[in-house]
Amino acid sequence: MLKIWGRVNSTNVKKVTWLVGELGIAHERIDAGGQFGVVGEPTYRAMNPNGKVPTIDDDGFVLWESNTIVRYLAAKHDTGGLYPADLRARADAERWMDWTTASFAPPFTNVFLPLVRFPPEKRDPAAIAAAAADCGKLLAIVDEALAGRPFLGGDRLTVGDIPLGCAAYGYFNLPIERPSLPNVEAWYQRLTERKAYQDAVMIPLT
Repeated sequence: MLKIWGRVNSTNVKKVTWLVGELGIAHERIDAGGQFGVVGEPTYRAMNPNGKVPTIDDDGFVLWESNTIVRYLAAKHDTGGLYPADLRARADAERWMDWTTASFAPPFTNVFLPLVRFPPEKRDPAAIAAAAADCGKLLAIVDEALAGRPFLGGDRLTVGDIPLGCAAYGYFNLPIERPSLPNVEAWYQRLTERKAYQDAVMIPLT
């Protein structure tokens, strides 16, 4: 059985748990990271020398890096669906995975961490507002991309929606100013109607 190490409140772990929920993949999740520790233990570091989550063991094949895990599991269990079979369609979807990590995640982290994990006296409201504004500018790119298509990869959910979809729950539920982005808002609403998204992503922000 697939084993997944990681705490449920990790955005990177949510990518994997959302995917396995969408595909109905039998798995065992083991709490690790944050208050659970584990990631510093020698047995864990032997699997993942970075000491981060998630890590998976799929019948003896150990893999880390959340986006790579998502690609691997989607390709194994749903090529032609969540993982497009057509090379260009696949690249079209996968670009959004990398864009989320490289472009959106840095400013969003500067919004999320202070508001969720720092006490009020440790927050810099001006810095948070500036990071939130950067997130809004970046999501304007997504809004344009979603014009005429319901999902980032086209007519159906693909791996391209998963990283940004996990971050979107935090973005839309934190006390920040957000620009009007009707296509992004409609896309997010579609995600919230999916049972696997509700179970894996729509949990308290901690």
